[in-house]
Amino acid sequence: MIPLMHDFAGERVLVVGGGPVGARKARKFAREAEVVVLSPTFEADSYGQSQQLRAAPEPADAGDWLDRVDPGLVVAATDSSELNAAFEQAADERGLLSNRADYAGPRSPGHVVVPATVRDDPVVAAVSTGSPALSRHLRQELESTISGAGGMAELTGSLRTELDHLDAETRRSALRAVVGSDAVWKALDTESSNPRQVATDVIADVTGDSL
Repeated sequence: MIPLMHDFAGERVLVVGGGPVGARKARKFAREAEVVVLSPTFEADSYGQSQQLRAAPEPADAGDWLDRVDPGLVVAATDSSELNAAFEQAADERGLLSNRADYAGPRSPGHVVVPATVRDDPVVAAVSTGSPALSRHLRQELESTISGAGGMAELTGSLRTELDHLDAETRRSALRAVVGSDAVWKALDTESSNPRQVATDVIADVTGDSL
């Protein structure tokens, strides 16, 4: 499978299942999307900023629920494989993306995997392994790896526009030097430091010019 990032702003996501898995999926998508959780019971403490619909759908009801909610993505996260399969099939028939939380393995087009993610906005790292335990372990490892990466992304993004007067190769070399500088990373992690000034000093060493 080829990883893709999808912008869910303004989209609606239907999560079928109110257990811990459904709650986790709801919280994840509620960061951007309008989320509707469909379940006869709601067992978790938090479903993020989502709407909970209390109902006990049968497999034969799946299509009607999709027509009613009109989602862009269907997440089947119940403890019934029959019900999950029914919502997956109904999504296929309507050309909708779907994710089955109870299935691991090869998937046909339109059936997506929701990976484990780590964020330091605007940086997002994702990992999919087919093993929840391994994904959880790698996510914890990534948390320390990308710590501070969000600040670095914002810093280099602003510097990039100020280096437009340089040729492409020199600009790339300067930004790579900033990203590879321990001093800049340390400054980003220290409130008393000025990471921008440290970065401009690094750029000056590479280009011979100051911003």
